[in-house]
Amino acid sequence: MGKVQKTQQFWFRSALRLRGSVIPAVLPRTLICGLFAIGVALLDHWGYPVSLPVLAGVIPNVVLGLMLVFRTNTAYERFWEGRKLWGNLVNAIRNLARQIWVSVIEKDLQDHQDKRIILSLLAAFSVAMKRHLRQESVNEELEKLVPHSQYCTLKTLHNPPLEIAFWIQDYLQYQYQRECLNVYQFSQMQQSLNAMVDCLGGCERILKTPMPLAYRIHLKQVLLIYALTLPFQFVAELHWWTVAIVILISFIMFGIEEIGIEIENPFGHDPNDLPLDSICATIQQNIEELMKLEPSVSLARRQDAPPFLKQIPQPENAG
Repeated sequence: MGKVQKTQQFWFRSALRLRGSVIPAVLPRTLICGLFAIGVALLDHWGYPVSLPVLAGVIPNVVLGLMLVFRTNTAYERFWEGRKLWGNLVNAIRNLARQIWVSVIEKDLQDHQDKRIILSLLAAFSVAMKRHLRQESVNEELEKLVPHSQYCTLKTLHNPPLEIAFWIQDYLQYQYQRECLNVYQFSQMQQSLNAMVDCLGGCERILKTPMPLAYRIHLKQVLLIYALTLPFQFVAELHWWTVAIVILISFIMFGIEEIGIEIENPFGHDPNDLPLDSICATIQQNIEELMKLEPSVSLARRQDAPPFLKQIPQPENAG
């Protein structure tokens, strides 16, 4: 019984919740329609012939309903596609981190440090991708995951996650040339890295392909015309109750349209957007836990490392 009561309380709290709802966005336009309905009701009260047949709104009702359904379904498809891409990114990073940590042979002491750097770059890729999709610049969130010289480089780039993918590719190629990876292992890691870049490209496609402008404008125009004609359809029979009915119907219709707008771009900071901060934190936690499994470390550092690895200070016990 206690579980049922908690479920009921949660349901009512959710129904009355403002944060995350579309009420703040649709309330002004709903009130404007209500004020317009008051004006129509006054004209009817004074005897002016302002009423329209109810059947006159049947065809607009059907057309507007179909447009709203298409708008909402399209927006949700974009939202769900973004979630699937981020889910694929999590899996690809986990696979690549595991493959690097376990499969890359450590021939010298610095190899272990290089592994930790590359695994941090995998976490940095997700953070850089998140900030790139939000059209935000590189900040201290990436600074703690990337060596300082690479952090300065990222601040000058237009697409930081792509550059991080290049550094990871450079590392894998270097380890393959050193025969720390065999052909099969190198191919598998390449596939995981390619999957990460594919997720980046898929999210960029969603971000840079909004709903057609003409469709958005026309939907708003039809929705506004529909809301403003509602009082004329109800005033003959409902009189002053027309105001309440118009506000209710306008709130429903404007709310459906606003939901589509809210989830159309799922990469922002709104409550209805994807929890990208939480996903990136999960990736970092997974990598940190993986690095607690310490592989063996050998002796001195090779001198033919990729340029970006040579710029990284060696640990104090190296050499």
